[in-house]
Amino acid sequence: MPPADRERDSRVEPRTAPRFRLDQPRPPRRKLLPEYDPEAFGRLSERIARFLGTGRFIVWMTITIIVWVAWNVWAPQALRFDPFPFLFLTLALSLQASYAAPLILLAQNRQDDRDRVNLEQDRKQNERSIADTEYLSREIASLRMGLGEVATRDWIRSELQDLVRELEEQRKGKRVVFPAEESGGRDVGDR
Repeated sequence: MPPADRERDSRVEPRTAPRFRLDQPRPPRRKLLPEYDPEAFGRLSERIARFLGTGRFIVWMTITIIVWVAWNVWAPQALRFDPFPFLFLTLALSLQASYAAPLILLAQNRQDDRDRVNLEQDRKQNERSIADTEYLSREIASLRMGLGEVATRDWIRSELQDLVRELEEQRKGKRVVFPAEESGGRDVGDR
């Protein structure tokens, strides 16, 4: 290799690996918004919604408003922070209502989702129960049909009583003749 080519080869920068490889997943991108756990946020919203629906919340809210109004009406002028039209109180109550409504709706949506899942599970359980009941009904019907062909204790008892009556009638009227004697000494089953 000529010396000029060697110089040029030494100045060539080594190739670097591509920034992203196609055979590997991309690295996570930075997100502008903070990440949060939607399940934890949902549980928190349900707790807040439950508290907003209690008598304790209404009592505390009423006490807070009464103290607020009383302080801003009867306190010395220098200590009042929200004079008569109570604009700051109105703003605070509006802010509280604007947050309470979506939190209550979120809690209701989560409850609806749970109810929907429970309803689906109940429906599937009912279907299984109906299928089991139909299966058992068919089995009971087949057992009843099979029992119709089986000699029961009562049937055997009634047959034996009939035979005893017939034997007594034959004994009273004449000599007892057994089936083997009628066929000439052979058993009825022997032919």
